[in-house]
Amino acid sequence: MNPVSTQRLAATPQGIADAAALLQKGALVAFPTETVYGLGADATNGQAVARIFEAKNRPSFNPLIVHVPDLDAAKPLVELPQTAQDIAQAFWPGPLTLVLPVKPGAVSDLVTAGLPTLAIRIPAHPLAQALLRKAGRPIAAPSANPSGAISPTTADHVAAALTGKIAAILDGGPCDVGLESTILGFAPIPTLLRPGGLPQEALEAALGHPLSTHQPDMPNAPGQLASHYAPDAKVRLNVTETEGTLLGFGPVKGTLNLSPGGDLTEAAANLFAYLHRLDSGTDTIHVAPIPETGLGRAINDRLRRAAAPR
Repeated sequence: MNPVSTQRLAATPQGIADAAALLQKGALVAFPTETVYGLGADATNGQAVARIFEAKNRPSFNPLIVHVPDLDAAKPLVELPQTAQDIAQAFWPGPLTLVLPVKPGAVSDLVTAGLPTLAIRIPAHPLAQALLRKAGRPIAAPSANPSGAISPTTADHVAAALTGKIAAILDGGPCDVGLESTILGFAPIPTLLRPGGLPQEALEAALGHPLSTHQPDMPNAPGQLASHYAPDAKVRLNVTETEGTLLGFGPVKGTLNLSPGGDLTEAAANLFAYLHRLDSGTDTIHVAPIPETGLGRAINDRLRRAAAPR
């Protein structure tokens, strides 16, 4: 692709207006959400969406998440069964994506990868909310990084990877949650398609029953590829002692520690930023054991995919 000039836009009314104008013209704009930075394009513009796949070198069979500012903006795009409406009202805005039947012609077929469903969410980040309302259209936005690489949680992460490939970065500082959204499908029963920033236990409590965790053979939602979220260095899991680079947790000290106090929320917020920091000058990043509960499920999901053979 031909290099483009990448602007760094401030989190001001003018910066938001400039970012919205670029999106309306079909350009790519990275912006913060509470989870990670997204790479946004007008979801109704096929050429704009194609630029996402080109900039990220993302496989075209991997569907995208569409972001909207509120439930009223979601209703023209997807069918909302009662269970989905109840879940949406309980957890939106927030780090939850719902995969629902898409309405004909609602978005470009590239967004859905030709599937009959659309992944959609309402972000809670105030800057994302302001941008979506100013742009006035649904915005497709996968993580703003090369496909398969570590997700970005700061504007600097985006700039390091995508400068010259996208029109602008709207700088909103570090992301609070630090993990991509949890993805929930309804086909036909509520099914956890990807653990993420909303713990599985919260969804199960709201539903009143355990979630199915069946995974399809081909991706029907983002973040399901076996190898994903990976640094250049190899990743080795469940390490308690090493003379090399160690990403610690709780009492397992390391080069960096995700949370010395064993707080999974703090660990989730630090995960990608710390992987970025450690991914230079080392061949292997060793990672301490993380409990398989709450947000630990999502952290371990990202780490297993980062450690998968490439």
